[in-house]
Amino acid sequence: MTKKSSSEKLYKQAQKVLAGGVSRNTVYHEPFPDYANVASGCYITDIEGTARIDFANNMAALIHGHSFPPVIDAVIEQLKKGTAYTLASEIEVAYAKHMIKRVESFERIRFVNSGTEAVMAMIKASRAFTGRSKIAKAEGTYHGTYDFAEVSQTANPTNWGDINHPASVLLAHGTPKSVSRDVIIFPYNDVERTLSILDRHADEIACVIIDPVPHRVGLMRGTDEFIEAVYAWTRKNDALLVFDEVITFRVNYGGTQEDYKVKPDLTSLGKIIGGGFPVGAVAGRAEVMKVFDPHEKNLLLPHSGTFSANPITMTAGYKAMQYFDRKAVTKLNALTQKAVGQIREAIQLADVPVSVTGAGSMFRMHLKATPPTSYREAYLSKEAGALVKELLDYMYYQEKILMINTFSCMLSTVMTQKEIDRLTEGLFRAFKAFKPRIEKVNNS
Repeated sequence: MTKKSSSEKLYKQAQKVLAGGVSRNTVYHEPFPDYANVASGCYITDIEGTARIDFANNMAALIHGHSFPPVIDAVIEQLKKGTAYTLASEIEVAYAKHMIKRVESFERIRFVNSGTEAVMAMIKASRAFTGRSKIAKAEGTYHGTYDFAEVSQTANPTNWGDINHPASVLLAHGTPKSVSRDVIIFPYNDVERTLSILDRHADEIACVIIDPVPHRVGLMRGTDEFIEAVYAWTRKNDALLVFDEVITFRVNYGGTQEDYKVKPDLTSLGKIIGGGFPVGAVAGRAEVMKVFDPHEKNLLLPHSGTFSANPITMTAGYKAMQYFDRKAVTKLNALTQKAVGQIREAIQLADVPVSVTGAGSMFRMHLKATPPTSYREAYLSKEAGALVKELLDYMYYQEKILMINTFSCMLSTVMTQKEIDRLTEGLFRAFKAFKPRIEKVNNS
């Protein structure tokens, strides 16, 4: 496949000023990335003039697609008033009131600038509140680019260790080895093994971090039994149960946590709550959130940020969440279920060993006949990973459909049955074209 000259010329310039020619590796495609020109609704057009349906939505961040008019109008009005101040803003208060009313477990909230920063604040708050240093997280989960959050994010068969004693595997070269000693790894949705692992560090763990539908693990929902067992363990051992809902907040009106009987002590947020602008937030029990409170005589966690709660993001996020009401959530989730049903029909008609997992308005396809239930089951071999990349390229270049690099889709409210049909018809053609190789990697 060849690309036209404009993107290639631009990338040659980018290589001279950007490390690797990009600022985030997720947008890089061999031999060079495409560059966006304009995006509207659920379509994005590159500088070569090629339009594609966007099922990536900036890595799940755009719940209303691109250039959503109510957000654009509100932001333009705020731009005229200013973009950031060394003063608080009324819109921050209004948005905070909306979020606290929206989610049962939210008693206080603080806004930050990214999902990574939200997880960092959540971990630090947990440590400040409990006085403990260790955290526990599931093997394979992505919680942003923070030393402790990255541990075992990409663990593989050569280093992940025994399932009863998963290794704490550092990600970035040069990360202090001491980091691994403060991160306990457990297998997601495995109650017996997880509790056994946590028990070995019962008096050292500040928090257990749960992504209720972990994308990198396999995009399967945390079972009621698992979530309730971990919650009970944290109550017994004076630790906190904290949720990373940066991606999963889109699942329900009040996030995935709305599905469970038990509620987390803290939750980190990001992506869709910014209305298309950089955002993060940490919210939860007032007692725990007090560690941020400057009124406290003994302030446990001093916290600021130059662009935290800037009025542009607050305006865009508030407007986006107002439009993502219960009716919109129900409609989008129903459309997603229609898409999953059609994809499963395409899988059956093409007679390929592919399965689908997901929740709410997101799903992921696996080159396995049976849906994986754990990170180790979902793990892609080198051959399977290469095939997934080729399938994504086929969808991108031949079908003009942009997906997330895990063979996943994150839908937006502006999508219709027309886009779902395009997706499923394209996948059907892809499954047929790659059938022998899909069968081969499934059997290897």
